[in-house]
Formats: sequence, structure tokens, C-alpha cells
Amino acid sequence: MTASTTQRTTAKSAKSRIAAVGAIAVAGTLLLTGCGDQTKSDDSTKSGSKAAPLADKLPKEIRDKGVIRVGSDIAYAPVEFKDKSGKAVGIDPDLAKAMGKQLGVKFEFQNGTFDTLVTGLKSNRYDLAMSAMTDTKDRQNGVDSDTGKKVGEGVDFVDYFNAGVSIYTPKGKTQSIKTWDDLCGKKIVVQRGTVSHDLAKSQAKKCPSGKKLGIQSFDDDQQAQTRLRSGGADAGSSDFPVAAYAVKTSGGGKNFQLVGDQVEAAPYGIAVSKDQKQLRDAIKAALDAIIKNGEYDKVIAKWGVEAGAVKSATLNGGK
Repeated sequence: MTASTTQRTTAKSAKSRIAAVGAIAVAGTLLLTGCGDQTKSDDSTKSGSKAAPLADKLPKEIRDKGVIRVGSDIAYAPVEFKDKSGKAVGIDPDLAKAMGKQLGVKFEFQNGTFDTLVTGLKSNRYDLAMSAMTDTKDRQNGVDSDTGKKVGEGVDFVDYFNAGVSIYTPKGKTQSIKTWDDLCGKKIVVQRGTVSHDLAKSQAKKCPSGKKLGIQSFDDDQQAQTRLRSGGADAGSSDFPVAAYAVKTSGGGKNFQLVGDQVEAAPYGIAVSKDQKQLRDAIKAALDAIIKNGEYDKVIAKWGVEAGAVKSATLNGGK
């Protein structure tokens, strides 16, 4: 998401890349309550069993613990969010569950704000970060996209999905907004540290005198949506799957509508520390395995996001 190395995506231009894909085909309720400290997946397979063919690819310490700790901002439906029981659900938890069967471990999702996930990897709080995080060269290299300066060692990515960014408005109140240029003189809500936030800052610099773009940033996307529903802004922006899910579910589909096309299509990646190459390669092998056996396609179809599916796992494919 932002110009920093802890963003979901980094935006360098706002040209349209792909048309908006079909709306999310699942019904659900976005939870607006606070997230707890962690949520565990409920599926595991014992390491070394025939049902976990890739267990031996994991580092021994992780294999012995039987757990992979996953840092995630669990408030980004439908990619990851909490159901009524407090369990982490969505695209990422479902894919992690399928990979866990291949590796013989549990993927334990631990909640954190998005802009702290990479630092959580560096401090060994998490083994992975899986949170609709866009793979970019700046993140790979540990570069702050705003300043162009080196701020860390960077991370490796196992790419598993493709998504762009969308704008949405209150339903029936588009004010002729279709592109980012149309936002000049308006107010937009975004999640802090995301590509939407970065795009908004970039657009604000382009707006002519007297037509300032007002930017309101929040800790999570649900807070931004709440602000837009209350009439405090003219538009919001999120990664397409999230924007489409909000349009589908908020107020039973009566609160928001998508406007214009997606921009900045790019891969989501599972982030791994540079010094954890064995773990990185094990995750890649597990992702390739579930793509091959069809479990990946089942998850993608369940959440109605087939247009973002990949055919194979890729290492550091972001630009």
C-alpha cells in the first residue's frame, strides 16, 4: 500500500491497467469491532506424515514447533478479517490453511497494524507477513518510496495473487468521480500506509490551486469506510477485492458504489525475511502444490476473485 517500505503497495503512477473484475460473490458482514491479539487456524497435519508431503522442506525449528506465526492486519475483508466468533477468515487464512496441510504445520495469524508487519518480521515476532501486501522492488530492497533512501534490509516475497486499486463513493453520490484527477477539490478516506494513501498524496501534488484534495487516513479500512458512510468525505479507495466487498456488503449493498477502473495492478506477496530462504522456498513449494492440486482455485472461487488468480508461485515478481 504506501510510499513507505511497510505499505501494502507502492504507487508510482496512476494509469489504468485493468478493467474492474466481477464483484465479490460472497455474502458476509464486515465486523467493525476491534481485533484481538491473535487468531489461530484450526487445521493442521502432523509433520512427517504422508498427508504432509512438504514438511521436510521447513526449517527444523519451525517443523518442531508445528506453527508458522503470520503477521496480518486482520481487518481487510475479504482478504483477511474476523468472523463473529473472532476467528480469522478470508482469502489469506484459507490459502494458509491449505498450505499448512502440505507442510504439516498450523499457520497462526497474529493481528497487527499493517505498517508494522515488516518490522515485526525483522524483530522475529512473525515468521511471515501475509496481509494483501503488494510485492514491490522498494520493499524487496528496503527502500522508502517517499525519500528513495535505504531504510532496511528488505524482504523476499512469494507472490500468490494479483490486484489493483479502486475508488468508491457513497451510492448515488458519485459527483462525477471516475478517475484520480476527478478527486481534486474533494475529500478522500484511505487506510494509512496503503497504495491508496500513496496515490492520494501523489494526486494532491497534481491538483491545481484552489482545488485541494483533502486526505483523511485511518489505521484500518473499516474506520475509513465508517467515515465515508457518515458523510465526512466524498470518496474512498482500497485494493479492488476490499472495495468490491465493501460495496457488496456495507448496508446490504446500499452504502457504496465502485467508480472508474482499477489502477496499479500488482502482485500480492507473502513476505519473508531475507535470512529465511529455506522458509521462503518451503512456502513457495506449498503454494505451487495447492495450485497444482486445485485447492488454490477452490479458495479463489469461494471468494469470487478468480480474475486475480495466478498460475504458479513467483519469487520477487513485483516491480
